[in-house]
Amino acid sequence: MEKNIIYFEKKGVSNTNRTIEAARKRAEELGIKDVVVASSHGGTALKVAEAFQKMKENIVAITISSSFGEEGWVMTEEERKKLIVKGIRVLTCLHSLGDNVSSAFIEKNGGTSIEEVVRETLYRFSQGMKVCVEIVMMAADAGLIDVDKEVIAIAGTGEGADTAVVVKPSYPRKFQSLEIREIIAKPRIP
Repeated sequence: MEKNIIYFEKKGVSNTNRTIEAARKRAEELGIKDVVVASSHGGTALKVAEAFQKMKENIVAITISSSFGEEGWVMTEEERKKLIVKGIRVLTCLHSLGDNVSSAFIEKNGGTSIEEVVRETLYRFSQGMKVCVEIVMMAADAGLIDVDKEVIAIAGTGEGADTAVVVKPSYPRKFQSLEIREIIAKPRIP
């Protein structure tokens, strides 16, 4: 099989529409019915819902956990309600690749966790690649997607979306069975 990959010259929000459109097209080609999207305040998830509206997809928006409130990254209740009204399932939970109890000990005492090694490895592709893998595991762990079916994951660098992949998901505790099967789009320079 031969497929094109979109490589963006710049990372970030300016690539959102093109990333979502490429993801929608690939979902149609593969018959994928589950889309997992990172969305701090709901904007990207709403764009995904609009692009996929005719396909009757299971759209799962993953938000950042409440521990990031000081940074202003936490979804408000009003933002959450806008997504739910559109049929988007919203999940807020602990990150599967860090920001957990081991992160607290590492911050205080130094060292490196396995999650940090995986996270840093995925960052070599792009921030969006790390987030795509992470949100798929979070959605699987919450029972919002089936680990036996391919999904589309959409994420980005900071705001918006610049990365989309086809993933065979897994639970965090079964990480070795996760497969990144296709890269649809990503920034050329991480």
